[in-house]
Amino acid sequence: MKERARDQGGPGTLTDELATPDLTEGPPPGESLAELAAEYQLRPSSARPGVFAYAGQLWARRHFIMGFATARNVAMYTEARLGQLWQVLTPLLNAAVYYLIFGIILDTSRGVPKFLPFLITGIFIFNFTQRAFITSSRVIVDSLPLIRALPFPRASLPIGYVLIELQQLIMSMIVLTAIVLGSGEPLTWYWLLALPALALQTVFNMGMALFLARLGSGADDFGQLMPFLVRTWMYTSGVMFSIQTISTLKKHPTLTYILQINPAAVFISLVRNAILKSERLAWPGSKPYNAAKCALYDSKGTHLENSAYCHGTVTMNQLWLYGAGWAVLALVVGFVFFWQAETRYGRG
Repeated sequence: MKERARDQGGPGTLTDELATPDLTEGPPPGESLAELAAEYQLRPSSARPGVFAYAGQLWARRHFIMGFATARNVAMYTEARLGQLWQVLTPLLNAAVYYLIFGIILDTSRGVPKFLPFLITGIFIFNFTQRAFITSSRVIVDSLPLIRALPFPRASLPIGYVLIELQQLIMSMIVLTAIVLGSGEPLTWYWLLALPALALQTVFNMGMALFLARLGSGADDFGQLMPFLVRTWMYTSGVMFSIQTISTLKKHPTLTYILQINPAAVFISLVRNAILKSERLAWPGSKPYNAAKCALYDSKGTHLENSAYCHGTVTMNQLWLYGAGWAVLALVVGFVFFWQAETRYGRG
């Protein structure tokens, strides 16, 4: 019988010859576990993959990340009576509140032509970055049960939440389009430039989301501090005013330059110049230099259209270069920074 069982051994049988070897006795004499693992090309299951292998794992899960973002976005308003209508009502209400406060009560227009679309554009574009920063700073802490239950690249979480905010922005842009066209701004081919501008902002947000997610994973208080940091950033990025119309800044060209090249101001300016003809024509340096008209702008500080005849602090070409530079820098630094702690998320 024993010989017969041995003869019938093969795939699908339960013979002793095919049983899993007993490795509890340890490696052969004179051979360490490390040598044995190297011989069979084994590595710890929890080992961190290489940076390019990790990027490949993320790309392989791109459909899951997009599906996760879409599902979370839909579920966000599921229990509300008006449902998905809130995706349109929320940006509309935000636009009304900000225009009431900053456009009517505080009158911060300072001579900006078509101030309503100018203001709403700045609010919607900055809100994309603001919400991405706040949610990503707590994404690891808030997702601990998922992280401890399933193996997957942890970078999927902050990237997924940026995509959630991107989908929210798309709904806001539909509202913004109606506001801009309703204000009398023409629909031109320049509008297409908003697409690469938003693409650069999305890449920037993903890189910063990865960076902030790692910082937030090690300190719960960081997520509480983030809303105050981004709110301060908003007031220095020209969201509710034109940086070049602040009279006190005209005496400090270096400070004006720094404010205009900060990432939030760059992406806001790129989108504004794409969809607002009034803003594009008033951009400093967009018209031949005229000392008389530039002096009128300098002396009054309320005739923004005359700023087009002044020398520009930052040209539009420079804005595009800064936008691309911020996006690439944020993505590379944020990705590597997050990847370095991949095996530590969910512990402790």
